[in-house]
Amino acid sequence: MVATKHLPQVELLIEVAEARGAISYGDFTLSSGRKSSYYFDGRLLSLDPQGADLLGKALVPILLEAGVSAVGGPTLGADPIVTSVAMTSWREGSPLPAFIVRKKAKGHGTAQLIEGPLPEGATVAIVDDTCTTGGSLLHAIDAAENAGCKVGLVLAILDRNEGGSKAIRDRNYRFEALLTAGENGRIRPA
Repeated sequence: MVATKHLPQVELLIEVAEARGAISYGDFTLSSGRKSSYYFDGRLLSLDPQGADLLGKALVPILLEAGVSAVGGPTLGADPIVTSVAMTSWREGSPLPAFIVRKKAKGHGTAQLIEGPLPEGATVAIVDDTCTTGGSLLHAIDAAENAGCKVGLVLAILDRNEGGSKAIRDRNYRFEALLTAGENGRIRPA
C-alpha cells in the first residue's frame, strides 16, 4: 500500500498509478493508432483496491456537484471506474447508479448497447480512464443521448491533451480530468 499521510488525493492517485505500473515510458501505439512515448493503463489503477478507492473518493464529489444522477462510460476503461463510483456513492449516502456502453449492440438477447440501470431522461456523466482523440467518450455520449438522457459532465482520469477534450468541449459538453499529461508524457494533477 502506498503511504497516504499528508498527500492530497490526486497526488496520491499519481503515486499509486506509478507504484502499480499504470504509467509506462517507451514506444507505444494507442487505440487511436497514434504513437506515444508513454502509456497510461488506467485499469492497473482502477482495478487496484487502493486505486479504486481513491478514484471513487475523488470522483463522487465532482459528479454530485455536477448534478448527475447516474454515471457510465465506454467498456472496458470505464467498467471499474463506474463500479467504484457506484460503491463509494452508496457508502456516502448519495447513490449514483452505473452503466456501461458497449462498442456495438450485442447481437443476442435484448440487443442492448447500454448495460445497467439508466433512467430515461436522467442527467448523466460519461467517464473513461483516458481521453486521447475523444472517440470512445463521444460514442458513449451519443449512446446515452439516444437512450433519452442528458449528458451533464464528461470526465477522464487522464487527459492526454491530444485533441479529445477539445473535441468534446467543441460539442458544448463540460469536460474535466483528474490528471493531465504534458508533451513529454509527465502526468500531473489537472
